[in-house]
Amino acid sequence: MSPTPLTLLCALLLTLPLAIVFTINTDLTTITTTVSPPPQLQKPNNRFMDEEMDDKLLFHLASRLNPNPSPAGAPKKLAFMFLTTDRLPLAPLWELYFNRTKAKHLYNIYIHADPNLRYDLLLQGVFSNRTIPSKPTRRNTPTLAAAHRRLLARALLHDPANYMFALLSPSCIPLHSFDFTYKTLMSSKKSFIEILQNEVGAWGRWTARGETVMLPEVSYERFRIGSQFSVLTRHHARVVVADTRLWSKFKLPCLKENIGRCYPEENYFPTLLSMVDRRGCVPATLTYVDWKRGQHGHPYTFQASDVGPEFIKTLRGVRPRYGDEEMNGSDASVIRRNDPFLFARKFGADTVGALLDIADDVVLRE
Repeated sequence: MSPTPLTLLCALLLTLPLAIVFTINTDLTTITTTVSPPPQLQKPNNRFMDEEMDDKLLFHLASRLNPNPSPAGAPKKLAFMFLTTDRLPLAPLWELYFNRTKAKHLYNIYIHADPNLRYDLLLQGVFSNRTIPSKPTRRNTPTLAAAHRRLLARALLHDPANYMFALLSPSCIPLHSFDFTYKTLMSSKKSFIEILQNEVGAWGRWTARGETVMLPEVSYERFRIGSQFSVLTRHHARVVVADTRLWSKFKLPCLKENIGRCYPEENYFPTLLSMVDRRGCVPATLTYVDWKRGQHGHPYTFQASDVGPEFIKTLRGVRPRYGDEEMNGSDASVIRRNDPFLFARKFGADTVGALLDIADDVVLRE
């Protein structure tokens, strides 16, 4: 006897709860595996890591996340964000850095690289499968600042336990062990970002897009300069990805005749955070750089002949610059600070051998 429409309807209703249970269980499995340690940036089939995701949607989703690391009481994590256009020539040193610690569940690695690179060939070991969906970057354009914002958004979305977000370049090296770095940063409730007001050339940078283009959002009096290599708290990472007002100005291209003074990545972040939460920032970078011997807008590049035990110890002993003297005079807490440099740049590719020779006894030993 053929089934009647009524019996078919009853059969369908009986199987519906099973379908719902199966769907819920599948979703829960997906949610838990995306944050299980050690976190890997594979290419999961979810909207957060979709390579075609529009930046606007990406930043919107990231800005809605909990400003506090979660779940409550769980260990906080440190996000290492590498911004590069090529391979990572100092990767062997960083391999030691990450592999020497037993706390491999306390960090995440994210890489923004040229989208045309063969990541599977160039990025191995701890850097394998850590590349986020990236876009091309170019000096003297807003693309470097956009890449930094993209890294922050992806790191926020990827792991709710990420608490501090450190930006690094391919020429950066660690000056201390991971355990020392982690302890130093997790004990802070503030971001470390260089914020300078009275710098030579500030007017030229402010007018690089046109004499009044930055108005009214960013007056010259509130315009700031600072190293792009910062360590931001989760709260400030959300401030950055949620911002549209100031970014609407800094994302504009500079005039062709002003391209030589166009450095959005060194102006956008210190300006934004000084306007939104100046007291929540330590106005210093924790990445050492030698500008005294720099040329043509680039800091000095250390060579293999520069590297040695005493050299590393010297860099460790240097005190960071804390904003302008004017700022220091009004902030007694800054005057008393003596934070250690945790990273240093720029190191040429030829230094990797010399650095590995002293890694265990000097660089990674406290």
